[in-house]
Amino acid sequence: MSRAIILRSLLFALLWWVLVEGRADSWGLGVLAVFAALWASLRLLPPGSRRISLAGLLGYLTFFVWNSARGGAQVSWMALRGRQTLQPAILEWKLGLPPGAPSVLLLNTLGLMPGTLGVELRDDRLRIHVVDERLPILAEVEVLEAHIARMFGVSQ
Repeated sequence: MSRAIILRSLLFALLWWVLVEGRADSWGLGVLAVFAALWASLRLLPPGSRRISLAGLLGYLTFFVWNSARGGAQVSWMALRGRQTLQPAILEWKLGLPPGAPSVLLLNTLGLMPGTLGVELRDDRLRIHVVDERLPILAEVEVLEAHIARMFGVSQ
């Protein structure tokens, strides 16, 4: 427990330092923000409840950054061609991830990726809005789900 408190405190302090661009005069409020973030993180994700694989995290981040850039360019190109070329749809995906943090991360990641938005997570089903159903969105969801499973050490 004490290791988790120290590591999380350092992480939140570093995040605060980055957000305020290293300004020393911000630490009065920063200490309160770090304590609030620490308290919330310990309540929402108690130490030892889940372990995140560093290799899995790096794989997830690499996938996310690459597909965000590629998807952004793709959606921009489609938007420039005109609305008539788009075929929006709602797709359904059967989750292979357990409920909780892994499934919620999948839903939220889809919301950050260009051209997709997770609109409903119910039991083991995820509904996804896509700007063009001809794109290989479900194949990308499958790969993303595999990255998240590796990151959380979940077998599918």
